[in-house]
Amino acid sequence: MGSNSDEDVPQPTVESPLLSNKHECNDELETLLSDTHLPFVQRYSKATWIEMKLMFYIAAPAVFVYMMNFLMTMFTQIFSGHLGNLELAASSLGNNGIQIFAYGLMLGMGSAVETLCGQAYGGEKYDMLGIYLQRSAILLTLTGFVLTIIYIFCKPILIFLGESKEIASAAEVFVYGLIPQIFAYAINFPIQKFLQAQSIVFPSAYISAGTLVIHVVLSWVVAYKMGLGLLGVALVLSLSWWILVLGQFVYMIKGQKCKETWRGFSAKALSGLPGFFKLSVASAVMLCLETWYFQILVLLAGLLDHPQLALDSLSICTTISELVFMISIGFNAAASVRVSNELGSRHPKSAAFSVVVVTIVAFIISIFCTVIVLVLRNVISYAFTKGPGVATAVSDLCPLLALTLLLNGIQPVLSGVAVGCGWQAFVAYLNIGCYYIVGVPLGALLGFYFKLGVKGIWLGMIGGTCMQTIILIWVTFRTDWNKEVEESVKRLNKWEDK
Repeated sequence: MGSNSDEDVPQPTVESPLLSNKHECNDELETLLSDTHLPFVQRYSKATWIEMKLMFYIAAPAVFVYMMNFLMTMFTQIFSGHLGNLELAASSLGNNGIQIFAYGLMLGMGSAVETLCGQAYGGEKYDMLGIYLQRSAILLTLTGFVLTIIYIFCKPILIFLGESKEIASAAEVFVYGLIPQIFAYAINFPIQKFLQAQSIVFPSAYISAGTLVIHVVLSWVVAYKMGLGLLGVALVLSLSWWILVLGQFVYMIKGQKCKETWRGFSAKALSGLPGFFKLSVASAVMLCLETWYFQILVLLAGLLDHPQLALDSLSICTTISELVFMISIGFNAAASVRVSNELGSRHPKSAAFSVVVVTIVAFIISIFCTVIVLVLRNVISYAFTKGPGVATAVSDLCPLLALTLLLNGIQPVLSGVAVGCGWQAFVAYLNIGCYYIVGVPLGALLGFYFKLGVKGIWLGMIGGTCMQTIILIWVTFRTDWNKEVEESVKRLNKWEDK
C-alpha cells in the first residue's frame, strides 16, 4: 500500500495543461450552444465541428482498441477453425457460450467505474478516479474466483443445456485455457474505463496493436509448430490479455497524463466496498443482459438438428457481427465519456448535443458496413473455414446479419449514454422485458415451433433488440438534461464521502 499522507493533509494541486485545455474546449461548446444571438446554422455548424473533434478523439482510438481486442479472439477462432470443423464449433461454443459470460459480467461491473470516473473527471475531482479504479479491481478479482468454478465445470453445464458430448468435451479443453483470462479482465476493464474517462485512448491503441501482433505469431507457433491444439491457442489468448493489462498498467503509473488522477495505491480503496459493489452489480446486470443475449442464440442453435452446421454458420455470422459491433462499442465509449464529462462539468446542452452527434455518426457507419456484408455474402465465410455447406448457410443468414448491423449502429451508443448518465438500473429492467420476455421466447417459437431453425431464432431476438432500441430512443429524446446534471452532482458528493 502506498502512503496515505496525501489524503491526511490537503495538498495544493496545479491542473496540467492537458486537463485545462480539455475543460476549456468543453466550456466553449456549452457557451456556443447557449448563445442564441448567433444564427442557427452558424451556431450548430461550429458546435458540430467542436463535438466531432471531441468525439473522434475518443471514438477513433477506442474503436481501434476494441477491434484489436476482438481480433485476438477472432484469430484464435480462425486458427481453431483451420484445425477442423469440430474445433471451430468447440471454440465458438467456448467463446460465445462460456467466455462471454465472464466478459459480460466483468465488463458490466467495470461500467460503474465508467460512470463515476467520467463524472468525477468532468467535475474536476481528479483524486477520486484512482480510488474508483482500485475499488473496482478488488471487486472484479474476487468475482473472478467465483467465475473460475463455472469454467471448471463447463462440460457438464454445456451437456445439461443440451449440447452434444463431442462438442462439449472439445469446448471444455478450450475453456480451461481461458481461466487466466478471467483475472486479466478483472484488471483490464477498470484500467480501461479509468483511462477512457480522461480521453486517454491512444496509448491503449498502441499497446493493443502490439499485443495483437504477438498474439497472431504465438497462436501460429502453438497451433501449427508445437501442435498444442485447442488448449494451446486458448492459453495464448489468455497470455495476450495479460500482456495488454501489463502495458496499460505501466503506462498508467508512469505516464505524465495520469499524474493528477493516479496517486498510487491507497487504503481508501478498501472503504465503501459494499456500496460500490451494489453499484457495480446494477451496472453488471444491465450489460450482462445485453452481452448474454446473443449467447443464448448460440446455445439455442446447438439444440437444432445438425447442430455442428448450425453452430459453424452462426458462429461465423456472430463473429462478423461482433467485429462490426466493436465499432459501435467504440462510439459507446465515446458517448459514455462525453455525456458523463459534460454532466460532471454541469453542461446540460453539451451533453444533449453529444448524444445527437454520436448517434448519427455511428448509424451512418453501420449502414456502410451493412452494404459491404451484403455484397460479400457468398464468399465471406471462407475466411473462417473451407466448407461449402457452411458458406451456403452463412449466405442464407446474411440478410438477418445485415439487419442486426443496422440496429447495432444505434443501440450500443444509447447504452453508452445510459452509462454516462448512470441509468444502468432502468436499462436492466428494460433489457429483461425486451430481450428475455419478448426476444428469446419469440425466437424459440419461430425457430422450433414454426420450424424456421436458426433464422427463426435470430429473427425473434432481433425483434427484442428493435423494441429495446425504440424505447431507448424515446427515453433519451424525453430526457431533462438539467435534471441529469443535478443527479450527477448528488452522485459525486455521495461517492466522494465513501
